[in-house]
Amino acid sequence: MRDIVDDLLRVWHSGRTGGLATIVRTVGSGGVPVGSAILVDANGAVYGAGIGGSVEAAVYEAAKSAARTGARTLHRVPVPPGEPGFESGGMVDVFAEPFSHHDFPEFPTVAKEIAANRRVTVFTVVWNPDPDLIGQHLITDKRHNTELVALPESDLFVASFAPAPRLLIFGANAQAAALTVQARLLGYRVTICDSRAEFANPDAFPGAEVVVDWPHRYLNTLSAAGEIDATTGIVVLAHDPKFEIPLLTVALRLPELGYLGASGSFSAHARRIDDLRAGGFDETTLARLHSPAGLDVGARTANETAVAIAAELIAARSGRTGRPAQRGNQGESAEVIHAAQAFGARTSVAL
Repeated sequence: MRDIVDDLLRVWHSGRTGGLATIVRTVGSGGVPVGSAILVDANGAVYGAGIGGSVEAAVYEAAKSAARTGARTLHRVPVPPGEPGFESGGMVDVFAEPFSHHDFPEFPTVAKEIAANRRVTVFTVVWNPDPDLIGQHLITDKRHNTELVALPESDLFVASFAPAPRLLIFGANAQAAALTVQARLLGYRVTICDSRAEFANPDAFPGAEVVVDWPHRYLNTLSAAGEIDATTGIVVLAHDPKFEIPLLTVALRLPELGYLGASGSFSAHARRIDDLRAGGFDETTLARLHSPAGLDVGARTANETAVAIAAELIAARSGRTGRPAQRGNQGESAEVIHAAQAFGARTSVAL
């Protein structure tokens, strides 16, 4: 839902009713994320599409029906093999509800917390013997997993929105501007740090926080304030050793970090590694550094380099290698069938 917050707010403020359909549980191979949602506004416009195949069609129809009828319904949707994200088939549960200021009066609070990068969790009743309770929402700032929770007399969908991860870019240049665009598309909060005030011009980096400070000093400040964690990415675009070596020395000593990359040529990489070895870093520690940063896609321009670094950032975040995607294991079918049979006893209208 995070990607359609602005669209939801627009519908909320319009005074009209749309339909919101959310995938609350999946069974089967693939990676259709739980929490994926589609909004249909009062004019029939669709927001949040991108799931693909019959699953997207089913979620869309559920949202459209909720907008038209005002019904709050948990749908079970079978997914045939070969669907996007479901190589061996499976099924999904979709909760559809009308969406308006009357149906979800608390939503502006949710949107405000997401925009402010504060943790917020929404509990939604998606099944209950009392139909008047279905669709009720509870808002909390407590940390939870995004999942469907089955209670003795109720099923709750828990949608948890953590603060957006941070990407720290050191070096204010054309590559930094291009990488800011890519990182924001991936949901990162971007900060650009450079000690040169004449280069660190906020107007050149829309959407990013721009800080004028020595890179290693700023990183130490963030670390001491507890603002670096396992989701944080760091990209070093300042190739001058007097900037990058003190910075990388601090970064390589951080206990938690999602990604650490330093751009540049292979000769710059060799010099960088030699300097860091001389500073006492062993091969295990140096292996944490992606240098030169970015997947090998033949990037030449600043924009292409930004795409290559963003791709490597995604791979590091997901624990993948960045190799070409392969087809799933076709031998999974039996496991999927057994999982589907154990999916639960409750059934509602299937689209």
